[in-house]
Amino acid sequence: MTKPSIQSTQPEQTPGLYQSVPPALSLEQINHRLQSIDSLIQAGESEAAKNTADTLDPFYLAPQQRDQLNLLFVQIMLSSGDAEQAIDKLALIQPQQLNLDNKIKYFQSQAFAFSLTGNLLDSAKARIELNSLLTSVEQRQKNQAAILETLGLLSDSSLQEKQLLSIPTLDGWISLARILKLKGQPDFNTQLLQWRAAYPGHPANSAFLENLLEKPGSIPFNSIAIFLPESGPFTQAGKAVRAGFMAAYNYTAGRSPKPVLRFYNSEHALPALFNQAVSEGAQLIIGPLSKESIQGLADSVIFTIPVLALNHIPDLQKDNLYQFALSPIDDVEEVTHRAWADGYQKALLLIPDTAQGKRIADYFTESWQRTDGTIMEIQAYNPKKNDFSSPIKKLLNLDESENRYNKMLELVPSLKFTPRRRQDADVILLSAYSTEARSINPQLQYYQAGKLPVYALPNIYTGQPNPSLDSDLDKITFCDMPWLLDKAYLGNLSMEALRDIWQQFPNAYLRLIAMGIDAYNLATQLSDLNINSYPGATGNLSLTDDNRIKRKLICATFTAGLPEVTGVINNPVESPDDTDSSAINNEISPDKKPKPPEMMINNVAD
Repeated sequence: MTKPSIQSTQPEQTPGLYQSVPPALSLEQINHRLQSIDSLIQAGESEAAKNTADTLDPFYLAPQQRDQLNLLFVQIMLSSGDAEQAIDKLALIQPQQLNLDNKIKYFQSQAFAFSLTGNLLDSAKARIELNSLLTSVEQRQKNQAAILETLGLLSDSSLQEKQLLSIPTLDGWISLARILKLKGQPDFNTQLLQWRAAYPGHPANSAFLENLLEKPGSIPFNSIAIFLPESGPFTQAGKAVRAGFMAAYNYTAGRSPKPVLRFYNSEHALPALFNQAVSEGAQLIIGPLSKESIQGLADSVIFTIPVLALNHIPDLQKDNLYQFALSPIDDVEEVTHRAWADGYQKALLLIPDTAQGKRIADYFTESWQRTDGTIMEIQAYNPKKNDFSSPIKKLLNLDESENRYNKMLELVPSLKFTPRRRQDADVILLSAYSTEARSINPQLQYYQAGKLPVYALPNIYTGQPNPSLDSDLDKITFCDMPWLLDKAYLGNLSMEALRDIWQQFPNAYLRLIAMGIDAYNLATQLSDLNINSYPGATGNLSLTDDNRIKRKLICATFTAGLPEVTGVINNPVESPDDTDSSAINNEISPDKKPKPPEMMINNVAD
């Protein structure tokens, strides 16, 4: 149906602004196109999504379809950081006309956009609206934590001023955020309970509030000795652990009693340091950091007091020895279990052609086989190169396809050839640092592996969002410590809270700062960690039978260059005590040259 009056009453549209959909396009066809745009956004293909969205002229859309199109444009704009344009577009939408899923996206987008522009109060208001729409308890708790974290970024005077707005629900959130700023004070729990009585019907007055109440407990040790390198090749690593450790100590220092801390340079003779620390009253030793130092100490002294070593040596068990490491054992196990939980069974393994890569391959194989999966093929790449085509083609059996073609070409010179990858695998398991992976992933797409999901170890992520570079990692799923992933760690010493501290270190040391936080907090947990796990910065921590502290990680998927948390999983099978020497942990070898910073993110070195 044509509209002859349009040309006479409306100014001409700017050429190229819209490639108008013919008015004869059916309602079903328009809805199908809107769904296609949404699918492109979810796949991280923002440019393609925008191009498709530009083909729809809002003039020919029903009001509800127009709101949906504007919401899709908002998501496209936010993916490229255009928060102010997104806010303008949000103002055109009537959220009451949206279905539930789109209402959720609307308020999520609104909260994100206001946060990006520094409008924290409106960001919190959007999340408050969002809270009533969420049906999952876990989603609501994460959203409520985000509301409090957002309001917590405002000064107390600003919060007091906003509290005068007399909006009951918002008033309750602001009052709660002000109380949380007092966490660690003696009357913190009392104030929380008073808040509960004052706001009986408030959304946060639920199990969420129970998580905020401080549990009884204090450091059971009056004196702690810390063995960290203060000289030598791992000085910077020691500083990063110490920074996290002291952040945790200072946060809890107002509580009574607080332990006396003494730091010792672990580059000195450790047996002598151990005896000195004990003679100076140490009731707990935390450290040392390197495997060689741990083994040497274990061979030389009897542990008369508990020692929390900051690495792990398979098969080493001694009374009073606990081992806490950022171990590839945990990394590999979590990645394989995530892939298994997502329904995959036949894996291709791509690892670096290094000694470390071979050890990782062994553990991948063991862990994957424990889930009843099959490793179809393993290929190693040279991490010093940028062209990974040869191992990728071998991994996908494209080299065999090319060989068959060359033989047939001798018989049929005019034969046309389209190489086909193998069809007997359903997932790729990858070990690669971010720099390598940014080349590997596009090459996998080029060689027809696009439909094979990729699951990677945490070293694929630098620890800092970098969407312009990490867009090459889109669709890759990896598992990492919650401290590095947005909103995954709900403790008070989040990355945002410790920004001034971690900004002093290269990205390669971020995980060690989180390790330092947990190292201090574990002092209160060692006695019952085998019964109750502890939600740490480096993962959900538990104790194995051989006194190894095991980390359960959080998984995320790169979308538009940013890691989006996809949740935590339950391990499908109980793994053994992870003591097989083929499943090597991170290593520190003082006699070797220190590795480049990006190579030191798994503990201090591997």
